[in-house]
Amino acid sequence: MKHIGENVVRIEAAALHALADRIAGPMAETFNSAVELLCACRGRVVVTGMGKSGIIARKIAATLNSTGTPALFMHPVEAVHGDLGMVVRGDVVLALSASGESEEILRLLATIKRLQVKLISFTGDAVSH
Repeated sequence: MKHIGENVVRIEAAALHALADRIAGPMAETFNSAVELLCACRGRVVVTGMGKSGIIARKIAATLNSTGTPALFMHPVEAVHGDLGMVVRGDVVLALSASGESEEILRLLATIKRLQVKLISFTGDAVSH
């Protein structure tokens, strides 16, 4: 129990090193494209996700706002029932789904594609939709 804090920091540092290796390797082009889209965004970053991914999406939107990037959270079910009007030209949609197969997110993405806004998706499955 004496070194819990130190151990937590070391574990987190190792995870960051592993992430750096992944985004410098096979994910480099995709990751860099996503970062460039976010940096070039002249509208807002609209973050969405269902369930636990939705909780993470809310946190991402809050963090972006607190660091000067206009962002908002859009619930995927409410979006397809009338709230999609909050997405406008110039926005970038960031969709999170652990499985990449969430019915609510897939339904929303089909609609978002018709709006012709930029879309970035984060999933836990490299071969998801």
